[in-house]
Amino acid sequence: MNTRSLRMRLILIILIPLLLVSGIAAVWQLQTTTKRAEEIFDRGLLSAALAISRDVALSGGDALSSSTRRLVNDTSGGELFYHVFAPDGVFVTGYATPPALGANLTTGQQDPYYYDAVYQGQDVRVLRFRDAMSVDGLTGLFTITVWQPTQVRASFVHVVGLRAIGVIALIVASVAAIVWFGVGLGLRPLLDLQEAIAKRTPSELEPIRRSVPVEVKGVVSTLNSLLDRVSQRISSKDEFISNAAHQLRNPIAGILALAEAVETAPSAQAAKLRSKELVAAARDATHLTNQLLSFERASGDAPESRQDRIEVSALIAACLTRFNKNVGTQNVEIIAAPASEEIFLRGDALMLQEAILNLLTNALIHGGPTLSRIEISARRRERNVEIAVQDDGRGIQPEKLDQARVRFGQADAGPGSGLGLSIVERVLESHNGHLNLRLTSNGLRAVISMPSIPS
Repeated sequence: MNTRSLRMRLILIILIPLLLVSGIAAVWQLQTTTKRAEEIFDRGLLSAALAISRDVALSGGDALSSSTRRLVNDTSGGELFYHVFAPDGVFVTGYATPPALGANLTTGQQDPYYYDAVYQGQDVRVLRFRDAMSVDGLTGLFTITVWQPTQVRASFVHVVGLRAIGVIALIVASVAAIVWFGVGLGLRPLLDLQEAIAKRTPSELEPIRRSVPVEVKGVVSTLNSLLDRVSQRISSKDEFISNAAHQLRNPIAGILALAEAVETAPSAQAAKLRSKELVAAARDATHLTNQLLSFERASGDAPESRQDRIEVSALIAACLTRFNKNVGTQNVEIIAAPASEEIFLRGDALMLQEAILNLLTNALIHGGPTLSRIEISARRRERNVEIAVQDDGRGIQPEKLDQARVRFGQADAGPGSGLGLSIVERVLESHNGHLNLRLTSNGLRAVISMPSIPS
């Protein structure tokens, strides 16, 4: 895992391309300087050759002028050598022996021409130049050869190249320093944000409200959304724990009282009767506990964890099997009207079963004495699937429909925990669905609606 600091990452991202470009620029500058130095020094050799040719013609080969001598002695920063001989090969003036022509050069080369050679163990650059003139009655093409050690050129290129590289290095170092301190200043809002986050506690999850750079606004917005969800979740859990403790207090107290009554029963028959009441109370407490656990699971599961591909008719069949096994129908007819086609949805099969079982159980518990029939059906409606539970019981008074949805709320004083519809709505909320309660002429109709998926 890469643990390099953000500042170092930004500096490397900026400096590595900059160093690469600087290296390319330095190589280009060195090549350009070398080529330019060749041109300058070659022109210096030509200028010196022309000046020597002029002085030889004027003085008959006896002497060079003072300006030409200065040129010869300090051409482009280095000493220059020369040699002149007549058309008949007779030495006229200069150094006795000029550098030899290269193997690939001949005396017939076009004037002027340059070549590299070795003179007294030194690498030299040579210019051979022929000029028509007349000296002491001898007229023809005189050959002027001038040469200079290449070390002079190399030193010039070295000095100029070092200066250029030095300037580039100074620029890179300056940019690195500016980037280092600039990134530090630029990251200061992140440090302020870190300080603001550090001030949050589990009991104080206030959203972060401060000015931040535009690049960080998305992070702050996402963090605020997370803090809001966590805060709501904690508040919901606190409320749930408080309500659960309140709801469990009475059943537990009743169980304790019945247990004491069994212990102090005056006769075996009385103890047996009270034992039955104790078992019934324990079952009610168990049912309430199971409902509480189901509600908590429906509230806590992450939606992205629900990835089962569920066929609706199979889901209903599984629900009816569990319902008949665990609850019993009390002589109430259960009718299943499967869908006319295969309909699929995606979600948590177990939690969806819990939601449907709660609707069936509610219909059975709160249907009243007139309840004789519960029908469960499914159908496709546009892009959704609807699962309906219809009973022919006494229903719910219209003004109490909202109360029936409230956690631990009941529309009547009958049995039950008051969590059934709350569990259904929590399950549907995490499945992008909703619950619709509607009174009919012969009872209550509860409809679950959720998005379907292609078959």
